[in-house]
Amino acid sequence: MNAVETTSDPLGVIDRVVHVLQGAPALQPVGRVARAAGGTIGLEGLTQASKLGDRITVLTDAGPLRTEVIRVAAAEVTVMPEGLAEGVAVGDRAVLTGAARFCPDARWIGRMIDPDGVSLDGMPLLQGPVARPLRTAPPPAAARRAMGARLHTGYAVFDTILPLVRGQRIGLFAGSGVGKSTLLAGLARSVEADVIVIGLVGERGREVRHFVEAVLGPEGMARSVVVAATSDAAPQTRRRCAWAATAVAEYFRDQGKQVLLMLDSVTRFAEAHREMAAASGEPAALRGYPASTGPAIAALCERAGPGLPGAGDITAIYSVLVQGSDMEEPVADMLRGTLDGHIILDRAIAEGGRFPAVDVLRSVSRALPAAASMTENSLIAEARGHLGQYDRAALMVRSGLYVAGSDPAVDAAVAVRPGIEAFLTQTKIPTTTAAFSALRQVLVAVRGGAK
Repeated sequence: MNAVETTSDPLGVIDRVVHVLQGAPALQPVGRVARAAGGTIGLEGLTQASKLGDRITVLTDAGPLRTEVIRVAAAEVTVMPEGLAEGVAVGDRAVLTGAARFCPDARWIGRMIDPDGVSLDGMPLLQGPVARPLRTAPPPAAARRAMGARLHTGYAVFDTILPLVRGQRIGLFAGSGVGKSTLLAGLARSVEADVIVIGLVGERGREVRHFVEAVLGPEGMARSVVVAATSDAAPQTRRRCAWAATAVAEYFRDQGKQVLLMLDSVTRFAEAHREMAAASGEPAALRGYPASTGPAIAALCERAGPGLPGAGDITAIYSVLVQGSDMEEPVADMLRGTLDGHIILDRAIAEGGRFPAVDVLRSVSRALPAAASMTENSLIAEARGHLGQYDRAALMVRSGLYVAGSDPAVDAAVAVRPGIEAFLTQTKIPTTTAAFSALRQVLVAVRGGAK
């Protein structure tokens, strides 16, 4: 019988339909609306059956309204609508549908979906055979492998001074308009990985399609799964987008694949979490963010990283929107202490015409020194030394107050800076060996031909 079923259903469509039907509840508890105010709805009759995070559909005269449980009390269940709540009236029926089912599948590669696994590109989308929880614990810390080998990116700065290694989690800190999206798309096209998972959390609607078609392009999309929730989506949907993208990455990791997860942005995830926390009654603490924000960010990021023996790894890049280059704002501060490094994009560098606009001196990759050989670490230290020396003397040099020959270290930094700046703009380096060779040539020139 199995052989016949396999022959007649080679794509497993029937198996998936049967799985969905088996997962549908036979009975659905029903309650009623007791109150509706302030962006939340209070329901009675469902307190014994509801759990935090469950979905409840409120049947209004205007049509069904999906909601999510954010608070459970003895007398009332509080839910937050996923759409406009106009038309909700006391007495409207509310049907408990239970926790959301999320079933990733290998056929999702090349597709764009929402946080519920529904197609956003207008084409049919099959769910996978097994449901996965959107929120799950990371692999046990003592059993996880160490970070792996260095990954080739094609970008000179990331192939040398700020290396990215397999299983590393790194933050990309940037303001608006400094090339963050372009850099993320470029890395999606060039970084060594089997599958790319991109989570667009709270992105502007017009930017989602532009990112997929123009910035990411067919080459990047061919090995990518894009999970998107636009800025007009309800906060629970935007927050769920980050969890859904991570769940997709975990699905492929557990199949033994090397996954690159890009989440843009953690700031919008934190803002959505703040809205949810405020609606549920949690007080604000850190500049308007509730105390639960830090644990929520840490729990999200810990799910990425090296896998268990026999599984793959999730190499993750998390973007953070910083206002006015304020690296001490709460979300940036929380994330920086959680990750294995941070990349800072600087507006002044971007306005000067260098892409990627990476501030090398303020950026850190905790993959070093293990990710490079002794010789390569020496080159990295020398390059950083010259950049630091120039940064300290920049004001005097630019104002004409520095006299050449006053300080050999400053003279060398001034001489090598144009070469390093040109090196940092290279985005099509064929190998990491070639990248270090190019860096060596720049540094050798200022040493007067010494090794």
